[in-house]
Amino acid sequence: MNPIATIYMENGSKIVIELLPEAAPNTVNSFLYAALRGYFDHHAVERIVPGNWVDVSFTAFGRPECRYLIPNEFRLNPQVEPLDSHPGVVAMGGYGEAGLAGCEFFFPLRDCPEHKGVYPVFGRVLEGMEEIRRLEQVPTVPVENFPIEGVEVNRPVKPQIMERVEVELFGETYPEPVRVEHPELPVCWSDDWK
Repeated sequence: MNPIATIYMENGSKIVIELLPEAAPNTVNSFLYAALRGYFDHHAVERIVPGNWVDVSFTAFGRPECRYLIPNEFRLNPQVEPLDSHPGVVAMGGYGEAGLAGCEFFFPLRDCPEHKGVYPVFGRVLEGMEEIRRLEQVPTVPVENFPIEGVEVNRPVKPQIMERVEVELFGETYPEPVRVEHPELPVCWSDDWK
């Protein structure tokens, strides 16, 4: 059985995700690495772009342990066919040629054909799309001085907090992710720009 991740929101809602190791093995390993260590717990959703995506973090969760990049999934595993990015899946963000985010995942709010082969879809939402759509509608304010040009960043006015993420592995074990060695880390992960 594939692993199941459950995001428990502070408001009592939950988002249940089936992870898809066959579709994005290293990306799943990276998500599990962070989730099993509690790095997602008590984290406020950082970026909402209505009509596009709910992006859980752009600061590597504000944690040094999450400031790592992983290689493009489909260069690392060329035998894997990328899945389509659309509402009802979860995908991993990235920083172009620098690599994929280690664990900055997002929920697409529209069909995103431009993501295929770039931002790997690594899970499907089994329960909780209504919570994702609720997040799309919460009041937001623009983040001023965001250091990456041309990127729309809005944060919720009232923090939308993931209380915890629990994972069921069904007795399987998953290795630590393959990481980019000596990466150039995104400027938005730095404490300096805030």
